Amino acid sequence: MNPSFLSDQCKEIILGSLLGDGSLKINKPYKNARFSFRHSVQQQEYFFWKSSQLKEISGEAYWWQQEKNGLGGRMLRYQSRASESLTALYRQTHEKNRLVIRRRWLNQLGPQSLAIWWLDDGSLIVNTRRGVLCTDPFPYEEQKLLARYLLVTWGVRVSIGKIIRMHDGAIREYYRLWIRSSEELKKFLRIILPYMRVPSMLPKVLLLYRDSQLQQRWISEVSNATGFSEKLIESYVIRKKAGWKAFRK
Repeated sequence: MNPSFLSDQCKEIILGSLLGDGSLKINKPYKNARFSFRHSVQQQEYFFWKSSQLKEISGEAYWWQQEKNGLGGRMLRYQSRASESLTALYRQTHEKNRLVIRRRWLNQLGPQSLAIWWLDDGSLIVNTRRGVLCTDPFPYEEQKLLARYLLVTWGVRVSIGKIIRMHDGAIREYYRLWIRSSEELKKFLRIILPYMRVPSMLPKVLLLYRDSQLQQRWISEVSNATGFSEKLIESYVIRKKAGWKAFRK
């Protein structure tokens, strides 16, 4: 079965999630793939919104809560039913049971996919003037494909930066995609803002300014793009500033 039997909305969410917190797997003894993801209970609004968009692949008992684990807290887990359409998508995106970045399936991503990717694994850093996508699982050569894709398709320039982490007692090198200028960051955020559907995830797109006029300008822009009220957005800005030392009064 061709993956086009999945709705565009469903496919965009799955593909964006594969770059973030989602996975497609064929578990024994099944012959077809299932899609799954998990988020912390602190992100339950986002979790249930995402789950609600996947009804066409969901069974009756499609989510459950996992107790405290190595990730540090309770998690909510979603799992679809097994289906041929998900298997077709799995064949496109995986080789030897591993997700492999290839341009042929990146071209099927839409702005909703980028929004999911950012909400899953993106973060504002450097007083919200820069951004990072935690692409640690992907090899360097595949990250070059991601960087090229973002530039050519969406006009967003990112760089690949090395990070050093301990893993199983050994020092390992990983790579992440960094958005190193505020202009490139705003360019990316403007692509995904119209696809922000969950108020509690607004801090992921809120740039902070000391200048009140610049701050109000960004609040208004976010409101116009997302449909959320300026009052709601301002409340998240106030809370976010309280958590960043550079913006505390």
